[in-house]
Amino acid sequence: MPDSFLGTGWSFPPAFDKMSGAVEMTSDELDIQRSLQILLSTRKGERVMQPDYGCNLDEMVFEPMNTTFKTYIREMIRTAILYYEARIDLKTVKIDDSRESDGVILIILEYTIRVTNSRFNFVYPFYKNEGTEIK
Repeated sequence: MPDSFLGTGWSFPPAFDKMSGAVEMTSDELDIQRSLQILLSTRKGERVMQPDYGCNLDEMVFEPMNTTFKTYIREMIRTAILYYEARIDLKTVKIDDSRESDGVILIILEYTIRVTNSRFNFVYPFYKNEGTEIK
């Protein structure tokens, strides 16, 4: 696999090729999306060498859905991306609470990749109720 100027990293969740035994890799825009997914789902302190990495979104599970909650979530995400995802310029963070009664809040990130000036969005589902997507 040739080196990508946007970055190459392990797939998430980590997977291995059965034939070669090598780690499956992601590159370019997909690598940035996986990086955002990891950043938003990591608690601060989980990474030993980077104790401030992450968002601690799981602490918000029992918080009421109000303007304060939404503003706090937006700023928490903006700060994490500012420090830990330098490849993008975050344009907006939107919170869709239309499915709150189902225990799902969608966090919608709109961003531009700095090097290519390409616009993308990323939707991160935040589940307020544990185990709601189990079938």
